[in-house]
Amino acid sequence: MSATVITSSVIGLEGCKVDVECDISPGLPAFHIVGLPDTAVQEARERVRSAMKHSDSPFPKTKITINLAPGDLKKSGTGFDLPVAIAILIAHGDLPRYDPFKRLLVGELALDGSLRPVRGTLSTALLCMRLGIEELIVPTKNASEASMVKGVKILSATSLKDVVQHINGLHKLIALKPKKFITFKNPHCQNDLSGIRGQETAKRALEIAAAGGHNILLQGPPGSGKTLLARSFAGILPALTHEEALDITRIHSVAGLLPKEGYVSERPFRSPHHTASGVSLVGGGSIPKPGEVSLAHRGVLFLDEFPEFSRSVLENLRQPLEDGFVTVSRAQGTVAFPARFLLVAAMNPCPCGFLTDHDKACSCTTQQLLLYRKRLSGPLLDRIDLSIEVPKVPTEDLVSLESGEPSESVRKRVQASRDRQRKKLKAANVLTNAEMTSDQVRQLVDLTSEARALMSKAVDKFRLSARAYFRLLKVSQTIADLASSDEVGAEHISEALHYRRMPDA
Repeated sequence: MSATVITSSVIGLEGCKVDVECDISPGLPAFHIVGLPDTAVQEARERVRSAMKHSDSPFPKTKITINLAPGDLKKSGTGFDLPVAIAILIAHGDLPRYDPFKRLLVGELALDGSLRPVRGTLSTALLCMRLGIEELIVPTKNASEASMVKGVKILSATSLKDVVQHINGLHKLIALKPKKFITFKNPHCQNDLSGIRGQETAKRALEIAAAGGHNILLQGPPGSGKTLLARSFAGILPALTHEEALDITRIHSVAGLLPKEGYVSERPFRSPHHTASGVSLVGGGSIPKPGEVSLAHRGVLFLDEFPEFSRSVLENLRQPLEDGFVTVSRAQGTVAFPARFLLVAAMNPCPCGFLTDHDKACSCTTQQLLLYRKRLSGPLLDRIDLSIEVPKVPTEDLVSLESGEPSESVRKRVQASRDRQRKKLKAANVLTNAEMTSDQVRQLVDLTSEARALMSKAVDKFRLSARAYFRLLKVSQTIADLASSDEVGAEHISEALHYRRMPDA
């Protein structure tokens, strides 16, 4: 007797259909799994055997062969346990046969027959939608993320026995209603801009960066508030849209980092240590997994002590900063992870930190200063839109009891600017000004005659590269959007130029 059940294997972020074929034939008791299974899949034999025993389902005492097709696709993970058990029961005649395309099953079995959550369930739900599969049966703890996909009947089960009774028609599983994500929570942030004294220029630059999705570099002496400003940045980011939340949740699901609610409702804020490796930053591994740049997709990647990162590690950021995705190539294949993140970097002006401090003398030699600045390459700095000086806070501002503008007020302006951009850029299929291509900049950025003249002078005076020229225009467009202006004027260009104080590479 044979039977086929459909499940999925997540490769990168995409769900791939896998046919679980079971053949039961006469012979000595044996249980084989073929089709390029990894160790976790091979160990499903013991989990399935024990789970069926504790679920009052007879385990055939004969020769069982499980084939995971296609045979040339590497299978990994524990999500094959449930479909393997169901395929065995159907092949043995303990469950009725059904059209394999009627339902897809995924889940890890505990030894007592209960179902444990697996990674990548959202990608599996999207696969069901693409293939037109009617039902998706998942562990209860995966139901929340799977229900983000509309058009697929999501059934949650707590045990193998529940699934068996559902297929037998004895006790139907209840379908979950699709989640309605009308609004999302504001980004969680423990620090509010109102608690930061002074630094009005830096706050303005952060507002522009949040509004247009621009990368920003904060430079200043120790204790000037760079890290505090960066960590307050999450509080002024706009709310997530449903499409953005879907992308972020899918990435975090594959990485096994979903919160207990089962979906991501806040923009990510990732802050890796400066000892992080290149693989941890951009992703990879024998089985490619998303790195920090992908986990920060549609959110913030904060790199504190920017020059302390290995130069080779930082150079890995150049492609994702430009393209918005990371391609990881391995012998088994090539996968792409989205990486449309907003880079916030912070650094001291020199190794000792006091080069720009008027109260303390810098103790660095010329050679030390040169080597320090050489840690950041010119091409990398060229991809940063805003670079500002964060000076030491004056004493009168530091001891002042008067609070500054709260993050909520700034966030409302940022949200209004994003809404304006969404309408203007809808035809271009981009979300923010920072994502525009050079051709889109030429078509969509409307410069006044005074602005064009100023840009021409700026290109010659500051010897701007073509990339820097277009990035400057994007920042200027964001400043104009914040001012609710349909045209980019000379005042917008002038302010954008003010935020390009790059350290020497």
